[in-house]
Parts: sequence; C-alpha cells; structure tokens
Amino acid sequence: MSFNFGMVSGGCPNFSAPVLHGLPWAEKCKSKMESPWRDVAWTEDRRETLMESISSYKPGSEALSEARVLLVGPVGAGKSSFISSVQSVFTGRFTNRAMVGSSSASFTKKVELQLFNIRGRSPEQPTALVLCDVMGLGDGETTGLTLHDTLAIIKGHAPEGHKFSPEQPVRSETVGYVKKPSLKDKVHCVVFVVDASKVSSYTKGLGTTFQQLREHISDLGVHQVALLTHVDKVCQETARDITQVYNSRIVQQTMTKAGALLGMSTSYIVPVKNYSSELDVDENTDILLLSAVDHILQYVDLYFQDCAATYPKLSL
Repeated sequence: MSFNFGMVSGGCPNFSAPVLHGLPWAEKCKSKMESPWRDVAWTEDRRETLMESISSYKPGSEALSEARVLLVGPVGAGKSSFISSVQSVFTGRFTNRAMVGSSSASFTKKVELQLFNIRGRSPEQPTALVLCDVMGLGDGETTGLTLHDTLAIIKGHAPEGHKFSPEQPVRSETVGYVKKPSLKDKVHCVVFVVDASKVSSYTKGLGTTFQQLREHISDLGVHQVALLTHVDKVCQETARDITQVYNSRIVQQTMTKAGALLGMSTSYIVPVKNYSSELDVDENTDILLLSAVDHILQYVDLYFQDCAATYPKLSL
C-alpha cells in the first residue's frame, strides 16, 4: 500500500503520522539546524592545508620519529576502515590497507596487533603517524580484547604481530614481550571508535568496559579522544551531503549519547564518514577525515608536552 501525502512549505507533510527511515516526519523536519554547531571550511584550500600539516607532522623529539596512536572499539565500529580511509586521502583513491570486516565476525577479530604507518603523498614520504589496529573490544575479560591486554599495548609491552586471546593474556613470559618499553614503544594517544548507528544498542557491559578503560588510561597519563563513525547512516541529510554533518541535530544528539557511553565530553569526539564502496575519494569526506587526524595529533602533542620533564630529549 502506498500513500501520496500532501506537502507544505519546507518539504514537510501536512500531518505527522508517517515515518521515514525510522524517523517521524515531524522529527526529520527539525533535524537540520539553522547554523552549524561546529565550524568547518569545506574548501580545497582547507583540504590542502590539513594534508600538508599532517604530512609534515613531527613529534618534536630527538628520541622519536613516529607518533603511535591506538584505535579501540567494538567489532565493526570502523577502526580498520578509518585507517584505510585516511590512507586513501593521501593516495587519492580508495586503498584497503587494513583488513576490514562488515559483519559481527569482523576480519579484524582474527588478526594480531598491526601497525600502519600512514604514507604521505607518495610511498617515499611516510608521515610520522602510526595507527595501531587490533581486535575489537569485548563486554568483559572473556571475549574480544581485554582490559588487561589493552593496557599492555598502551604501556608498550605487547610486541607488533602478537595474537591476542582472552585465554592467554600478555605476560612477561609472552614471546616478544617488551620488559622495559621506551617512549617509542608506548601508545601516545588512544582513540575510541564507536558506530553512530549502534550507539543506542551497545550493551551495558561494553559501556562499563569503556569507562573502566578510560580510568586506567587516564592513570597512565595518556590522552583520549573518540571517533563517531557511520554518521551518514543516522542522518539522511548527512548521507546526501557530508557538509551538513554539523548542521544535523540527529548527529549532535548521537554524539551526546556516545559521550555518555564513553564517559567523555563531546568536545573530544569528532564525526567521520569512512570510505567503503567508493573507488575515488571526495573532497568533503577527505576534509572530515583529515580534521579527525588533526584532532588526534593535537592530543598526541599534549602527551609529549606532559612527558617533557620525564624525557629530557623531548624538544617541545
């Protein structure tokens, strides 16, 4: 059965009963805000400025050549896709470097700790950014990546390539275990990754895991930010035009829910749209991705500033 609803000015129907994509028409009509809640310059100049800034980024330390960032989140949240998407921005074409899964049995669940050095405009020009990918978080210590092993990665004890298992936690007897990690072995910023389309359905156990992790990571002095992925799946306007992401009341409300889940202020959270089925990149999607990387690097720098007293060679 189909209906041809009468419309009034602004594209809204003349009654509020029907529902579109899970949203009542009345709510949909109110979803676009008159002014953006964050300002972004959606221009080629902005894209180029961000690309140059990230390409030329250096940790500002004689002891370090790379900034190590760990992505943490449940299976399917978009960790691997974000890594591939960021790399795609610099290659100018979608590049699936990380193994990406789209189901509950995500490929990332099957692989070890992987480090991806983001390349610049050419393969001979690597940036100083290393993104660390690992299996998805579980609801506790019996499934997925555990709190214990997450902290082992952050502290620098877990070797690259280590295969994680809840039954075999990282210990001093683990092959390749780094007993005395240096600053370069440690994680310099932790990025929580949550799926905007699933924020309301994540389990209470996962929320508890997030907040326990945040407390322990804070005790280590490591700064944390978050990515809200798949924002195009919760807002039709944003799906049509990514430049509307900060005009979307739905995205703003979803970000507030993500902040509550993580126990984190929304000022630390940035929305992103990962590349998935596209063959070519898009300027505005690039700007959103690059802005997220720029946001992350700001907190990497804060970590290095905090470490300056402990590591005298840091020239910040």
